[in-house]
Amino acid sequence: MDILHPLAQHYAEKHSSPQDSLLQELEHYTRTHHPASHMISGLLQGRFLQLFSSLLAPQSILEIGTMTGYSALCLASGLTPSGQLHTIELRETDAAIARSFFDRSAYATQLHLHCGDAHEIIPGLEKVWDLVFIDADKVSYLDYFNMIFPAVRVGGYILADNIFFHGQVFEEPLQGKNAKAISIFNEALLKRDDVEVTVIPLRDGLSVIKKIK
Repeated sequence: MDILHPLAQHYAEKHSSPQDSLLQELEHYTRTHHPASHMISGLLQGRFLQLFSSLLAPQSILEIGTMTGYSALCLASGLTPSGQLHTIELRETDAAIARSFFDRSAYATQLHLHCGDAHEIIPGLEKVWDLVFIDADKVSYLDYFNMIFPAVRVGGYILADNIFFHGQVFEEPLQGKNAKAISIFNEALLKRDDVEVTVIPLRDGLSVIKKIK
């Protein structure tokens, strides 16, 4: 399902500033070689991640789900000079691709790539997060949120990608474990009094979650 009309998507991309040469190369490589290239954030969402990170100027960022590293590079652009981004990728093949591009970026010393199961890695990081980006296996979204929320500073943000899950959350009855898990995650956020949530209909749906207490 095209959430945003293709003409609107094309127009928005055409009238947004282009990415730098490294991001352009990474997107081209991913779309040419990766079997799940549709998962890459791409120009429009990438620009939003860069803008959001730049406005927040985070000292510490956690990304759950690296893929080939496009979104991590976008988020890293807003880090303070001493800031650090930790990103977790389950698949070794994707992690290797991401690492090769990280090493060539201006943020090479600020990017820390962890390869393995996020459920096992997150507890060992022991950091306070200014910004978290969740973009991994959908059935674990609520688990990831509950794991990292205590470590997010008050006033910090969690971004959750694919919260429309290809439009499947709009369907009744819900079909498939991923759509059901995302729907449960979306509904759970509305029941909390310690967050403010803004859903942005960008790409496959992006939830902007601010920790208020």
